[in-house]
Amino acid sequence: MLATNIYPWLTFYRRQSRDFEANLESSIKEIKQSGADSLEPILSTPEKTNQLADVLIDQGVAMVSAYVNSKLHEKAEVQESIDTVLKLANIARARMGTKIIVTNPSPIRWGGPENKSDDQIILQGESLTALGEALTKEGLTLAYHNHDPELRLAGREFHHMLASTDPRHVKFCLDSHWIFRGSGDSNVALHDVIKLYGDRIVELHIRQSREGVWTETLGYGDIDYNLLTQVINDKGIRPLVTVEQAVEDATPNTMDGLAAHKISHARARKLFASFLS
Repeated sequence: MLATNIYPWLTFYRRQSRDFEANLESSIKEIKQSGADSLEPILSTPEKTNQLADVLIDQGVAMVSAYVNSKLHEKAEVQESIDTVLKLANIARARMGTKIIVTNPSPIRWGGPENKSDDQIILQGESLTALGEALTKEGLTLAYHNHDPELRLAGREFHHMLASTDPRHVKFCLDSHWIFRGSGDSNVALHDVIKLYGDRIVELHIRQSREGVWTETLGYGDIDYNLLTQVINDKGIRPLVTVEQAVEDATPNTMDGLAAHKISHARARKLFASFLS
C-alpha cells in the first residue's frame, strides 16, 4: 500500500494556477493515475470529508490515513479541538476504513517565530495523550507529526511530545525531511530520531531535496533513503509509506504535478518495496 499526501498536490496545483477542489473528481483521477493506492487528505469539516469520501470511493482510491490539525496548547481550546478531531476521524473510519489519524499540534502562529512556554508544552503533551486514548477507543491510531519549528530550542517541544506521552496511544509519523531541515539539514539527527523513537513509527512521510531545496521528484539528493530504509528495516518497522514530494519557490519547474508524482511513486515502490504490502 503506497499513500500520497494531499499537500504536495496542492503545491503543484498552486504552481499551475489550478484549484484542487474546483473539480474534485478530476483531481482524484490524477491521484489514481499517479500510481498511489491511498490518499492522505487534510480533513477540515464533516461536509468536505463526506464529499471527498464519495469521490474516493467512486475512483477506487483508499484513505488509510488522514491528517487533521489540532490545537492542544491552550486550555480553553483543547476539548473543542479533541472533539473536532474525533468527529472527523469517525467519519473517515466509517466511510473509508481509515486506520491512522495524523496530527501536528498547531504552533502559536503558523510561520511565526514564537515558541511555546513550558506550561503550554506540558498541556499539549497531556492533551495529545487524551486524544490518543479517545481515538484508541474508536479503533484508530494517533500518529504525532511535526514540522521544523518544534525542533527549535534543542527540540524541546518535539521530544516532549514523544517522551511524555503514552506510547500505547500516541504513535509517531516520521516526516524525514522536516526532521532533516529542522535539525540544520542533518542526516545524523534524522537517524538518531529513528533510534530514539523507531518503535513508535507507524507512518513515514518522504520528501527529497538537493542542497536544501525540495526537488520535483523523489530520487537522489540530501537524504540517503537507501540508508534510511536499511535503518528502519533493521528495527523491524513496517510503516505506511506516504509520498509528500512537494515543491517550494526555489524548486525547478520542469513538469506538472501528475508527471512528477508518477515518477516519485514509481521510485518509492522500488525504494520501499520491503514495506509495501
